[in-house]
Amino acid sequence: MADSDSILSVTTGTDQHDDPLADLTDEQLFQIVEDTIHGNEVIRSETEMFEKFFRRVEPKETNSFQPNLHTPVVHVQEIHNRGRKRSRSKGSAIDKLLRLTAEQKCDIAQRELEELRDDIDKLKDESERILDNYRAGLEEAELRITEIKKATYEFDRDICKGSINARTGKVVAEKVVRYFEDKLKWRDTLIEKLRLKNSTLKVQKKKLQLQLKQKEEMGEVLHEVDFNQLKIENQQYLEKIDEKNQELLRLKLMAGNTLQVLNLYKKKLHSLTAEAERLQTEIISREEMLLRFGAESHVVEEERLVAEKKNNHLRQRLADFKVPDVQDYVEKKANLTELQKVVKSWERKVEIAQMALKTHKKYWQQIWSQSQQLNVWSHQDTK
Repeated sequence: MADSDSILSVTTGTDQHDDPLADLTDEQLFQIVEDTIHGNEVIRSETEMFEKFFRRVEPKETNSFQPNLHTPVVHVQEIHNRGRKRSRSKGSAIDKLLRLTAEQKCDIAQRELEELRDDIDKLKDESERILDNYRAGLEEAELRITEIKKATYEFDRDICKGSINARTGKVVAEKVVRYFEDKLKWRDTLIEKLRLKNSTLKVQKKKLQLQLKQKEEMGEVLHEVDFNQLKIENQQYLEKIDEKNQELLRLKLMAGNTLQVLNLYKKKLHSLTAEAERLQTEIISREEMLLRFGAESHVVEEERLVAEKKNNHLRQRLADFKVPDVQDYVEKKANLTELQKVVKSWERKVEIAQMALKTHKKYWQQIWSQSQQLNVWSHQDTK
């Protein structure tokens, strides 16, 4: 009750007889209490942050600082006890003396935030170091397991299976001794290589330490600001590299699509070129066939004319015929029959040649129309 009276007296700054909280409702009083609790939580957080800051800045004075932490409480308690006798202006002046300014709070919060970030970075570095050690241990264990498996396989292959005497069925001791001697020689060679490599690395380390010492003496050592600047530039370059990679990926996708379209048109052009070559070859063969048929039809026409002239001549002779002797008649009749057969044979040949000529002309017209259509389609595709 005394604490609540002191709080109420500090909040109102008046006597209990003139208390304005008496006229407030329960909801309003509850809201005031909630606000007061929230304010206390904020003040407690600020106090804890200030304690951390003070311990870090002046760790030797931490013990002397602890009693001072309670001095504001004593003053506040005295203010609570004597709140009825003091005015509002005097209480506010004391609060101003006890509290930090907003700039000081921001400065302390900023420093604490930087310290927290530094601690997080240190923890990250430490965890990365531990993870690197674990990774190195795992890699070493994996290499060791691989070597053991390899050695086991070789021992089983060379000794357990390859060194057994066929007569006795036992392992030959000389091969076992030779095997282990070879292994020891190989180990000695590996140790010598590693020793030479270690010596080389030590020499390089000394050279680097000497160069670093020379740079320190010449004042060329990079400071934290330079490292921060290099980090910023590195981040900018990484962003530019990401942008260029994105642009390169986009151009690669575009080039891939273009290449696909180009390959499609190349395949189409190749098929059309092959079809055109085939049609051109067929046209040439058909033209040659047509010329040959034309020559044959010309020869057949000449033969027909000759046969027709001969037929007319025979008809004329038949018209001027006088009854010959029987023997002459029989001979003439036989010659006439043979000539009629020859005429029929030539007429049949002429009909066959004409039918073949019509067929080839029709086929030639079809080929010509198809070639014209293909030329039109090829022009459209090219456009």
